[in-house]
Amino acid sequence: MLNDFHPICHEFNENEHIVICQDDALMQLKKLPANTFKLLVSSPPYNIGKSYEQRMSLNDYLEWLKEIIAEMFRVTAQNGSIVWQVGNYVDAGEVFPLDIYFYPLFKELGMRLRNRIIWHFDHGLHASKRFSGRYEVLLWFTKGDMYTFNLDSVRVPSKYPGKLHYKGEKTGQPSGNPLGKNPSDYWQIISQEWETGRIEIPNVKSNHPEKTEHPCQFPIELIERCVLALTNEEDWVLDPFGGVGSSVIAAIKQNRRGMMIEREPAYNDAAKERVSTFQNGTLKIRPLGKPVHQPSGREKVAQIPGQWLDQKQRSLL
Repeated sequence: MLNDFHPICHEFNENEHIVICQDDALMQLKKLPANTFKLLVSSPPYNIGKSYEQRMSLNDYLEWLKEIIAEMFRVTAQNGSIVWQVGNYVDAGEVFPLDIYFYPLFKELGMRLRNRIIWHFDHGLHASKRFSGRYEVLLWFTKGDMYTFNLDSVRVPSKYPGKLHYKGEKTGQPSGNPLGKNPSDYWQIISQEWETGRIEIPNVKSNHPEKTEHPCQFPIELIERCVLALTNEEDWVLDPFGGVGSSVIAAIKQNRRGMMIEREPAYNDAAKERVSTFQNGTLKIRPLGKPVHQPSGREKVAQIPGQWLDQKQRSLL
């Protein structure tokens, strides 16, 4: 059984279940067999000067990733997908939306864009000379026209399940699907998903139960949604920029096989620890489907400071 305890291997073997490889992404990708992984899901370094990356010009950054993307395409199964999560590159206050620049790199390889998914979150860094960024983009590409898509695995409850057809042959019959509706391409999980079909997944900040030392950490449930929809049990999932192992955890949590590549030793070690902790049942994970906390207004931090009220009153004089 895939959900039994499995050892963590350090190099790919199709008979294993968990691979955590410390290596350069490009070098390791070149060693992997072609047409093997049903899903490649990752978020590349954003080239914004984080501790694990060396900032470079936008053109150099894209050239560096172009060869990596070509290798990712090579190892993707013929009926497989790549999900590429990106934000913005900012230079001297000017915003460059990375999904626009990455799209042609995938398209040149013959991949088909199936969805451009917007992941919205409520918390992040505050800007002072533009509106604060509160979303990132997931580009879902397939290698061909025959691809895995398990819609029933990710349906969300209908807002009006009792709605009926009002004309035609099915007049008076339920108009929806008993399993729920197709979620939209705007992922905001999950309290609002029940009402709107949006998928609300908070980003991993200081109060998130999954938070580690990694500054740009994937929430497990974000990848879990992709794993459920785009793979079947026992399929391989690969993250070439694995960080602290969220993609591997999402894969094995849903009875898939998971591999990640991470060159930073500290993150590699953290990933092994998290995967081991998950397997023994003690890893703190934000449950898939848990409503995002909404303040009641009674909390002190949710109340308007008295100083602000005084300032507002003075401004009205």
